[in-house]
Amino acid sequence: MAKERRGIHLIAQMANVSIGTVDRALHGRGGIKESTRQRILDIARQIGYTPNLAARALSVARASTRIGVCMPREIRFFYDQLWAGVIDEGKRLSQLGVEFVNRPVQVLGEGDTDAFQELVDSGVNGIILTAGNPKDLKPLIDAAEQKGTRVVCVSTDAPESQRSSIVCVEPYLNGCLAGELMGKFVPPGSKVAVVAGMLMAEDHRKKADGFVHAFPRHCPGGKIAAVIEGHEDEDESFQKTFELLRRVPTLAGIYVNTVNCLPVCRALGARNLGGKVKLITTDLFAEMSSYFRKGTITASIYQHPHRQGQLAVRLLADNLISKVSLPASVYLSPGVVMSSNLHLFRELRLTGGKLADSAIQPDAAT
Repeated sequence: MAKERRGIHLIAQMANVSIGTVDRALHGRGGIKESTRQRILDIARQIGYTPNLAARALSVARASTRIGVCMPREIRFFYDQLWAGVIDEGKRLSQLGVEFVNRPVQVLGEGDTDAFQELVDSGVNGIILTAGNPKDLKPLIDAAEQKGTRVVCVSTDAPESQRSSIVCVEPYLNGCLAGELMGKFVPPGSKVAVVAGMLMAEDHRKKADGFVHAFPRHCPGGKIAAVIEGHEDEDESFQKTFELLRRVPTLAGIYVNTVNCLPVCRALGARNLGGKVKLITTDLFAEMSSYFRKGTITASIYQHPHRQGQLAVRLLADNLISKVSLPASVYLSPGVVMSSNLHLFRELRLTGGKLADSAIQPDAAT
């Protein structure tokens, strides 16, 4: 309680208001201007007081808050971490009365419109969504927002919709970083390629665009030989990469802009090109460590999936419970993983790795 009081005193000082005004703003009471309330709530979030604010508000809330979650199960190497972030933050909130309704889809972009509509029809107050099919999701998101159901996208966006917020590593920047790195890894005049998931997904398309823009700027005379879609399918990704390496024998580098890098590593091995073709991947999981050690993977662009999941839940809960304004976007800074620092990342420190299936079953409260 002493720590909480210190926080309230600091907020009052920064907002130049009384402690009583801060108390009224934090607990949704009347008697203050709405602009003052929002200013106080914004300061609370800036100083890291938001989690305690949410817990205190929830402890006295009369009505339960229900949050829906619609994210893929596969590819598990990335989405297990995203789900873990959602679940870890959800556990804290569920103990305080927040109910989570999960409608996972098997893979990105398949079945998400039906799952999203199920959540809306179930009467949840807000939805966390990985928008793999943004075109078809747009009218559903707009209708949900118009009826007061807040939508926070995570990992990939539906930017043309009226969604309330997006939490991700900004994809164009992600691709630009990979393009700059590749430009420094390969000699001038090199040919390189991009292996994407599916270009209809905002995240995958913008990463590819960023790479295509940045690479020639950092590799004089460098050319993009191909941008291929693997559709997050291991067999398709392997076959297309294997054929690409045959078709472009002088290929100097490949950028895989999703976590689906293992089939590309295997294709390089099958062509005896591991370590000869520079490979930049995305994110990190335990099975990648041997390819780092062998030199097959030169670097990986890390997207903080666990943190993305946590932040999406926290922002939505703070908005629904404490009326904290949702930012239009929260972009995390991408990291660079190389063999010298890969042991520092949580994915390689975890034991067991994979989440239990029961954690993301439909209707399971986290």
